[in-house]
Amino acid sequence: MDDHQDRTLDAVGPRLKHLRLRREITLTELADETGISASTLSRLESGLRRPTLEQLLPLARFHGVTLDDLVGAPPTGDPRINLRPIPCDDGSTILPLTRRPGGIQAYKFVLPAGEDDRRPDLRTHEGYDWVFVLNGTLRLVLGEHDLLLKPGEAAEFDTRTPHWFGATSSGPVEFLSLVGRQGERAHVRVAP
Repeated sequence: MDDHQDRTLDAVGPRLKHLRLRREITLTELADETGISASTLSRLESGLRRPTLEQLLPLARFHGVTLDDLVGAPPTGDPRINLRPIPCDDGSTILPLTRRPGGIQAYKFVLPAGEDDRRPDLRTHEGYDWVFVLNGTLRLVLGEHDLLLKPGEAAEFDTRTPHWFGATSSGPVEFLSLVGRQGERAHVRVAP
């Protein structure tokens, strides 16, 4: 192995530690999410162990970064985000629009036409969500409220409130979602 490869691999550990600390999670929590033991993660972060591809893949997936970001590959000069749609079992598609870990994450959702009488399965989790409808009608069930949002309308809420998103029978819906940890909110600023 040449010096450049050695330096590249030596820099992975500090990057992994930085990503984990930025998300404010413990080695044990990361181990639970990735299936990599906490002791192995500790050795990777401290540089006492060199990472394998089998270890880097789940770590990159969990942190929402590319392998290039983890190993510090030189930039290609192309600022475009490589959108990789995530197909879901229910026919919807999620497009991650950001790739940095932590902070506010941006997503585009495309949901197929729904059933107006569908009984939603409300969920809760830590964080704060802001949604903006691009096309179609978004049904947002938020606690006791059952709302229909049209293109150009937005909603924001604490995700600890039971909630559910869906499309109506009128057709598919496309919307943007900004999700952040508790206390991080999207701030709308207008010119004076």
